[in-house]
Amino acid sequence: MADMSFLSPDELQAALGKQIQELRIAKNLDQISTAQKAGISEKALRNLEAGRGSSIETLVRVLKALDSLDGLRLLVPKPSVSPLALLRHSEAARRRVRRSNIEANQG
Repeated sequence: MADMSFLSPDELQAALGKQIQELRIAKNLDQISTAQKAGISEKALRNLEAGRGSSIETLVRVLKALDSLDGLRLLVPKPSVSPLALLRHSEAARRRVRRSNIEANQG
C-alpha cells in the first residue's frame, strides 16, 4: 500500500496487524508459541493481528518475540534535522536581514 495517509486509524491498525501476522508466519511460528514467547495471551495476539484495540505493550512484546524490534525505529523514525532548530535558525536569519535592511535605508 503506497499512500497510507488516507486510511482511518482502524484501517491502519488492521494493516499493521496483517503485517505482524505475515511476519510471524514467515518466521514459521504459530500464534500459541508466539504469544507464550511474548508473555501475552493468545487472544491478545489474535486481537493485535486483527487490528482490534491492542496496547503498545502488546505490540512491543510481540515485536520482541519475533526478533523485530527494528520495526519500532521504523514506526517513529528519528528526525535527521530538528524542526525547532530549523525554525530558530530561520527566525535568526530573518532578524539579521531586517536589521541590515534598516541600516542600509538609514545610510
